[in-house]
Parts: sequence; structure tokens; C-alpha cells
Amino acid sequence: MIPTIIAVVVVIFFVMFVVGIYNKIKRGEIAVKNAWSDVDVQLKRRHDLVPNLVNTVKGYASHERETLEAVVQARSQAVAAKDIDEQVGAENMLTQSLGKLFALSENYPDLKANQNFMQLQEELTSTENKIGFARQHFNRNVSQYNESISVIPNNIIAGMFNFTEKKFFEIEDHTQREVPQVSF
Repeated sequence: MIPTIIAVVVVIFFVMFVVGIYNKIKRGEIAVKNAWSDVDVQLKRRHDLVPNLVNTVKGYASHERETLEAVVQARSQAVAAKDIDEQVGAENMLTQSLGKLFALSENYPDLKANQNFMQLQEELTSTENKIGFARQHFNRNVSQYNESISVIPNNIIAGMFNFTEKKFFEIEDHTQREVPQVSF
């Protein structure tokens, strides 16, 4: 009778151990999804600002069609992205094209003085800062999650339940790591 009780206690302990690790990993996965949601909200705000910015610039620099079309196309690709990898690539392209758009404004003093343009530029700058903070939060959660599924014995449980590593939201183009020099 005692060996049966010991066996039952060991099995119960083992099941509780596995459930505890599973729940910890699952909480990490949920935290990653939640953090991406925060990034996505800021990216949506950015996407909403871009058409207004393009329309404002269009009135002053209508013959700069190539730059304006590049911004619109990059925004469209960012909005249409289906997963995080696509989103990261599209957002990097949008960041590049917005940098070109702001550099373009240097050639148009009337545009730089336009109140609407200045307000949109300020809102976009604020949004970019929020995206940066949200991206840091997301990457921190990804790091913690990836660590939790990589260490022993969690990696065994993670493998049993098909938990896989998540990718960081990183800047792909190294030139984008440099701070853009834009003055208005």
C-alpha cells in the first residue's frame, strides 16, 4: 500500500511540475502577443498619419511624385503585412521612405513653415518614440520567453508542446540605426 501511495504522490508531483512549467511558458507567449499588440497599435497610428502627411507635402512638392509614391507604397505594404516578419520588413521600408520625405521638405521653405506639416511632423515624431518604447517592451518579452523555453528542464516541456522561439523586432538595414538629421 505504501509503495502505491508513494508512486501516486510522485506522479502527482511530476504532473504539477509539468503543468507549472507549461503555464510559465504559456504566460510568456501571451506576454509576447500582448507586447506585439502594443507595437501594432502604435504602427496603426503611424499608418494613419502617413496619408495626411503625404497630402500636405503633395500640395507643395507635387513634382516629387517618386518620393510620395514610395511613401504610399511602403505604407500599403506595412498595412497589408500578415505576420511579424513581414511587418518588420515593411515598417523598415516605411521608415526609409519617410526619411526621404522629410529630407525632401528641406527644398521647400513654404512647406517647412506650414502649420499642418509641422503638426503632423510632431505627431509622427511622438509616434516614432512610442513605437520605439513598444518595440523595446516587445523585444524584452521575446527575450524572456525565448530564455524560458531554452533552459533545462523547460526546453523538454517546450518541445513536448511545440513552443518555438519568437523573433525580435529588429532594424534590418544598418543605415536606419543612425539618427536621421532632419531640421525644420
